[in-house]
Amino acid sequence: MCGIIGYWNTKKESFKILFESLKKLEYRGYDSFGFATLFNNQLFLTKQTGKVSEAKCEASPGTLGIAHTRWATHGKVNEKNTHPHTDCAGKIAVVHNGIIENFQELKLQLEKNHLFLSETDTEVIPHLIENYLKKGMNLKQAIIKTGTLLKGRNAFVVLNSDTKEIIAFRNGSPLIVGIKKDNGCSEVFIASDIQAFLDKTKNVMYLDDNEIVIVKEIPEFYDVKTGVQIQKRIIKIELDVESAEKGDYSHYMLKEIMEQKKTLTRVINQDSKELMHVAQKINNAKGIFFIGCGTAARVCHTAEYIFSIVANKHVNFVPASEFENYKHFLVPETLVIAISQSGETADVLDALKIAKKRGSKIISIVNTPNSSVTTIADFNFLINAGPEKAVASTKATTAQIVIVMLLAYACAGKLIEGNRILVDVAGKVNDMLNPRYNQHIKNLAKKIYQNQNIFIIGRGINYPMALESAIKIIEVSYIHAQGFAGGELKHGPIAMIEKNTPVIALVANDELKNEIISNAIEVKSRGAYVIGIAPENNEVFDYWIKTPDVSEVVSSIVNLIPIQLLSYYLGTFRGHNVDYPRSLAKSVTVK
Repeated sequence: MCGIIGYWNTKKESFKILFESLKKLEYRGYDSFGFATLFNNQLFLTKQTGKVSEAKCEASPGTLGIAHTRWATHGKVNEKNTHPHTDCAGKIAVVHNGIIENFQELKLQLEKNHLFLSETDTEVIPHLIENYLKKGMNLKQAIIKTGTLLKGRNAFVVLNSDTKEIIAFRNGSPLIVGIKKDNGCSEVFIASDIQAFLDKTKNVMYLDDNEIVIVKEIPEFYDVKTGVQIQKRIIKIELDVESAEKGDYSHYMLKEIMEQKKTLTRVINQDSKELMHVAQKINNAKGIFFIGCGTAARVCHTAEYIFSIVANKHVNFVPASEFENYKHFLVPETLVIAISQSGETADVLDALKIAKKRGSKIISIVNTPNSSVTTIADFNFLINAGPEKAVASTKATTAQIVIVMLLAYACAGKLIEGNRILVDVAGKVNDMLNPRYNQHIKNLAKKIYQNQNIFIIGRGINYPMALESAIKIIEVSYIHAQGFAGGELKHGPIAMIEKNTPVIALVANDELKNEIISNAIEVKSRGAYVIGIAPENNEVFDYWIKTPDVSEVVSSIVNLIPIQLLSYYLGTFRGHNVDYPRSLAKSVTVK
């Protein structure tokens, strides 16, 4: 969670650049934000609650600075808990991402000689550094010593007014260095995400776990365990700046939904040799686990159905947060397939460490290159969906489903057939996403946005899609939504149906079609307002959203996209910021 940006340069004032960069990180946290800049050996701090994109701040001087946008974990949302946090003398400023699991123990020791001003775990960092500086260590040594004391996944950036240094530490949470030289001015950025400085430079250096970097014209990287300097190469990132911006769209979420016209085609274009190579590993594995969290977990759940239908193969889905309970089944021949948009999800990383410890092989399906998950995995599939800034995942989700399908078809020896089917579906999605279709779904949202409950039912592969539909509606509209397998209605959920309760039926033109229609009839007899997402209309539907007539396995894609649009419009009608839902953040880097 949380967004960090640090900036070092030789000529320019830092505040404006920090401010603009921080706006690009707002998807990582939007409870509060703050800045620390350095001028004439003095730190200037600015802190506010609320969203940085809506703020007006008076610029503070200095060519060096750090900034932070917060997703609150420890302590209420207020200015005293807002980063940066400082030491007692006000000479050390720190911005931090992660959770310090042993902060209470550390704070108890420090409180004897240090004054704490906040409720956050972060504040132990500047006081620890202050302690070690007083003991004669230099700043680099003090930061290494401090970082190694912290338990849990953490990344922090330190600005010191005495030495005029910016030094960053990473262990588990992402930090990336960007470098720019232009017209005699050297600029160095350090941020939680490339998007913070993508409009300034595409030349980056990656800070890995258990490393620090001294931010200067030529950044210096060190291993925190050995103290040995590490040589890093500069990597040029091939990302389009415009793809990370809203353009003419009112929200990132709508833009990213509409981008599925292109992303599905792009993700299908995978290297067939790589697909067959991984398919062979899947076919030879003794036990296969798909793991993920949230929406990615629903993709993993869908994988159970996809591999059963396409490849006649059993795979297991386990939520990453529950994976430790399955460690007894892991052997070196086991294959663990991790799905994540960010590649930084804490529960996924913990699960992969368990798999590594047991000697199991790991494959990742991620959207973010050079993320923590990709460094752990033995093989990576990049879904190439492009930057996804809205908290609610849309285009990354369908791209992940496509990768899973390609792997299943490859396992079955039917990769050419799978490619043909998916190319056809991508074309149909392109036709489906048009202004008239959007307006039809918007009209439905206007009818039902004041309801307090929405239920979604599906059978077969559309059961996990019903669960994902509920997640989307909850995330964006805050309407209570639940997804159910159609056959489970009579075992409890049907008691919740009242007059005019919206019930969405996800229908595919498959052997389960009549059964899900029968379930729709059951809820309608109890007064439900039945919404059919289906290739054909039916008299039971009070409102019909047409989908392309496709095979069972790919119905998961074409049935999900209308739900994404419906969620978007439900959220906008209810007056919510659909890009940044309350209490949520894009990258869940804490447990």
